[in-house]
Amino acid sequence: MHAPEPLIVIQRFTEAHLEGVTALYNEPAVCRQVLQMPFQSVEAWRNKLEMDNERRLQLVAVHGGEVIGQLGLEQLLRVRRSHVGAFGMGVAPTWQGKGVGSRLLAAALDVADNWMNLRRVELTVYADNEAAQKLYCKFGFEVEGRMRDYAVRDGQFVDTVSMARIRTPA
Repeated sequence: MHAPEPLIVIQRFTEAHLEGVTALYNEPAVCRQVLQMPFQSVEAWRNKLEMDNERRLQLVAVHGGEVIGQLGLEQLLRVRRSHVGAFGMGVAPTWQGKGVGSRLLAAALDVADNWMNLRRVELTVYADNEAAQKLYCKFGFEVEGRMRDYAVRDGQFVDTVSMARIRTPA
């Protein structure tokens, strides 16, 4: 007999999650894998939350009242690209590889497909983040290209990979 799965709840990101999301992205191991600056304030995350509208979906994964993951999906505003959404995600280091990213991504793609009617969902991920790339491939994302010296991380220029999933009509 094995231990029961931990209860992970996916919720819409609200004011109640601000401290937890701020702490998540200020965790050095998370911060170095996303395209955000370290030491962000709660106020910076509050501003992102206030920009919430029907073109933005912001989710959190919560376990025992603690934020253990976050995903933001945004539909692009330009008319000729309104069928496209882009997202970013972070998962607490102790929860990586335990299905949190899969749960967040499944929930976001359900909304992207069935509510936002997005045909294309795209992302940028560091080229050396093989675990994340593997997760995205599991959900139908494909590598479209490599962008050299795309960002600075740990004082070095690093490459990223552009990935996208294109939903085909049923």
